[in-house]
Amino acid sequence: MALSDRAADNLRFIRDTMARAGAFTSVSGSGMIAAGTLGFVASAAAPPLVLASDPRRFLAVWIAAAILAGATSWSAIRRKAARAGQSLLDGPARRFALAFAPALVAGAVLTVAFVATGQTSLLPGTWLSLYGAAVTAGGAFSVRPVPIMGCAFLGLGALCFALPAPSQQFVLAAGFGGLHLTFGYRIMRHYGG
Repeated sequence: MALSDRAADNLRFIRDTMARAGAFTSVSGSGMIAAGTLGFVASAAAPPLVLASDPRRFLAVWIAAAILAGATSWSAIRRKAARAGQSLLDGPARRFALAFAPALVAGAVLTVAFVATGQTSLLPGTWLSLYGAAVTAGGAFSVRPVPIMGCAFLGLGALCFALPAPSQQFVLAAGFGGLHLTFGYRIMRHYGG
């Protein structure tokens, strides 16, 4: 094997190793801010007592907000990754997604189970806790504020289970609205958008 071929192989190995070891830096602060805004809109559209009096409306509002926030965040992540030349199909982005997704799937499964059994009062704490678990797990492959935000969501989820149902919805707003806005601003300011 020629020296130039070995050098090219070594460079490819080094580049692949660095890609696998790097952090997922395309988490978008502007996407989080948009998600936080949607969280506050959802909490206003499904105010306290709606969960107890009209769980279908509560679910429709929060599920629509989650879908819109997810789509908005994904779009912002794609733009940031494109600007940075970061792939969303391999390396740190792939590890982030693989760590992030299982807790979200568990949240969807538990949502269906709790609705089917009439235990909708467990949804706010469950959503906050499992979203926190997803963010913390994915954040292990990302910039420092991401896992810290995940831990804050976990704390709010635990708090939800200790509060009466009407108060839980204010904690939902603090999490999906306030935490996203706070950490989104920090990421925008210190981690390039």
